[in-house]
Amino acid sequence: MPKLIPLKELFEPIYGVNLELIHLEECNKNDYESIRFVSRTENNNGVSAHVKKIIDITPNPAHTISVAVSGSVLSSFYQDDEYYSGRDLYYLVPKIKMSKEEMIFYAFCIKANKYKYNYGRAANRTLQDIPIPTEMPVDFRNISLKKIPIPSSQRLLNKDIELKIENWKSFRLKELFDITGSKTTPLLELEEYGKGKYPYVTTQATNNGVEGFYDYYTEEGNMLTVDSAVLGYCSYQPLAFSASDHVEKLIPKFSMNKYVALFISTIINAEQYRYNYGRKCSQERMKKSHIKLPSKNGEPDFEFMESYIKSFPNSNSI
Repeated sequence: MPKLIPLKELFEPIYGVNLELIHLEECNKNDYESIRFVSRTENNNGVSAHVKKIIDITPNPAHTISVAVSGSVLSSFYQDDEYYSGRDLYYLVPKIKMSKEEMIFYAFCIKANKYKYNYGRAANRTLQDIPIPTEMPVDFRNISLKKIPIPSSQRLLNKDIELKIENWKSFRLKELFDITGSKTTPLLELEEYGKGKYPYVTTQATNNGVEGFYDYYTEEGNMLTVDSAVLGYCSYQPLAFSASDHVEKLIPKFSMNKYVALFISTIINAEQYRYNYGRKCSQERMKKSHIKLPSKNGEPDFEFMESYIKSFPNSNSI
């Protein structure tokens, strides 16, 4: 087992170009002048858009690791091409020669330290001291990147669908869902059952709220969960699961599939601004809340919601 050393011994952390996406011109990734824009998102290798290059702005170099130090803290990805970046994002330049596999390995190692940080404790001052292994283990070296499955870029519905929000109708959340609490399962109890296939859903607002998989569950799948401890983060749980404290369940009163669930959870998450540490997203507040959805004949248009999600690029991988 390699020993741990501070990150600064293997990498030089450098603050990125610090651009605002709103001030850049977005374009198609296949355009000749396009360049990736990497932000603090945890999705799509950190790439949130492709923009046109600006002559007098030097991009972050290729063969570096991008690291977000606030927001989605320690969201770390290997970048094999030049890129622009938003605020609160560093890039790591290796001090020794490293392969692509090694850079990906260290991106995972850095991300594994995210539990130490939150929105009130950024990683900008301590990034250089994060412990990482001195070298990549042999078993990781034997993994061929060619064997790692790449998500399909196909979409299930090959047409563009326009959202006409002005025509949406307001629905009470309790008309659509039974809103109730989940059974609280302590992590120590789950560890006694051992690792398994059932997710452990918590109040964290990343990784779909999941913090590990265990051989035990208390709740059925195909429902939404909402964090009632912090900001009301909503996620879709397709599988049976267990849960920590303050995880509320939204059990559909209609026939819900994963496409409709992803549409509605996105709408619910857009309402997070209504909640804070002093005003929790409680069951009672959710039972009184409304959300706006596409409608048809006065009822939610679930067919439209499903079609809209299926029209997304990569929807074949959902």
